[in-house]
Amino acid sequence: MKRYAIAAMAALLVVAGTDTLQAEQHFESGPSRVPLVELYTSEGCSSCPPADRWLSTLVDDPGLFETFVPVGFHVDYWNYIGWEDRFARRAFSDRQRRYIRQGAARAVYTPGFFVAGEEWLGWRRGNPVSKPRESAGMLAVRVMDDTVRVRFMPRGGEENARLEFNLVLLGMGLETEVRAGENRGRKLRHDFVALNHSVKPVRSNDGIYEADLNLGANGHGGTDLAIAVWVAEPGSEEPIQATGGLL
Repeated sequence: MKRYAIAAMAALLVVAGTDTLQAEQHFESGPSRVPLVELYTSEGCSSCPPADRWLSTLVDDPGLFETFVPVGFHVDYWNYIGWEDRFARRAFSDRQRRYIRQGAARAVYTPGFFVAGEEWLGWRRGNPVSKPRESAGMLAVRVMDDTVRVRFMPRGGEENARLEFNLVLLGMGLETEVRAGENRGRKLRHDFVALNHSVKPVRSNDGIYEADLNLGANGHGGTDLAIAVWVAEPGSEEPIQATGGLL
């Protein structure tokens, strides 16, 4: 009995945790391509709340982080109309604009969805997220405190001279009382909110790509968090493979 009590106490310490004691976590994509589901949204856009609510429904989807990885990018180009979105970043707006320049959509607008790097309108009709069937290679992630170790093994040993790892810290269950602008008086709830976005170029080492990235979780205490990780070619926003999970 004594050893079981000690084991139980150790488990409780890991669950309770401290700033220096956190359980290591592992996430992996599998060989089939896992699409990144990107929503471009804004708290200053009156047509965005329905899209935000739709994204939040994915919290209960059994395929979450297994067959798709969701990210909500808040753009800054609606901040001028009366409400400054606290989650908005210029870098997120720029990413959406690069999609347009690459021909993935005809215009910059919100709410706007991209699935696996292509414009997607199915959410309005209640369609499930389309899932590409092609093989894309294995993407594995190991989270150790604030360090995220990423490893990618392309399909069939294929390799490029260079790829890029993308890491986004996601905020879950976030709420905002909007006091001005088009959504004045509304209480908005968000899930899968991009809190940051880091990119790291990597080179192949015998057909395997590896790198460490910083999670940037400091300053988000008390917030339920998740991560999204994907790999892409330099100069292209289209994800090759993605994975992630709840922290």
